[in-house]
Amino acid sequence: MNLLNELIVYQKPKSPISEAYRSLRTNIEFANVDNDKKLILITSSKQAEGKSTTVANLAVTMANMGKKVVIVDGDLRRPRVHKIFGHTKIGGVTEILLSHCSYKGCVKKTEVENLDIITSGQTPPNPSEMLSSNSMKQILEEVRNDYDYVFIDSPPVAAVADAVILSGMADGVVLVCACGRVEVDMVRNTLQALENAGAYVIGSVINNIDVHDKKSGYYYYSPSYYGYCEDSNEKRKRKKRKKKQAQSGLKAASGND
Repeated sequence: MNLLNELIVYQKPKSPISEAYRSLRTNIEFANVDNDKKLILITSSKQAEGKSTTVANLAVTMANMGKKVVIVDGDLRRPRVHKIFGHTKIGGVTEILLSHCSYKGCVKKTEVENLDIITSGQTPPNPSEMLSSNSMKQILEEVRNDYDYVFIDSPPVAAVADAVILSGMADGVVLVCACGRVEVDMVRNTLQALENAGAYVIGSVINNIDVHDKKSGYYYYSPSYYGYCEDSNEKRKRKKRKKKQAQSGLKAASGND
């Protein structure tokens, strides 16, 4: 198996980013003092916000603490967990739901001690229907009983109903937000959709932060992170202002020639 570079806590365990993931792990453990939040869904508002990278690195940090951990790839449409850990996606959630293999027969080992994965399986024609089935609930309950932590990677909330469906089966949800890639209103709508589904949002992971850029924006606060994040709309406006200023400067320079 060849782990991708995005699994930073495995490749560079002493890096600042790895330390940030360990801080996230600590906050998850604080939220689980009663041991009632073992099955945790990791999702985002839209594509390319880093949810799969987050779930993989968080799972590794938990496994490094001696916890028995499994990642379930609940993104049956655009799965990535198998790629991160160097496995094929075949023989996973879809096959378990279709009774082609048992849950334990589909568990795949990783190079990381104490960490297993259950890949997505083949892409079905009806992902939402499969994920909302009683069989899916039973499978997750079985997995929950066998591991200290179960992390589910799901599709983005705004894209399809899958994440909202799975959020109702999870003990808690962590929302990944990428600065400059997602609008504040979309994040609010995502949180509202999760709340309407009865999901318990543990907190948010804010990534893609430019710590040197504090000219405009807003602050996020959640149980898992406090940091500065610039709204993507505001970021675009600022770029336009800079472009206009640069063009004005060029015109002024031309006029002085």
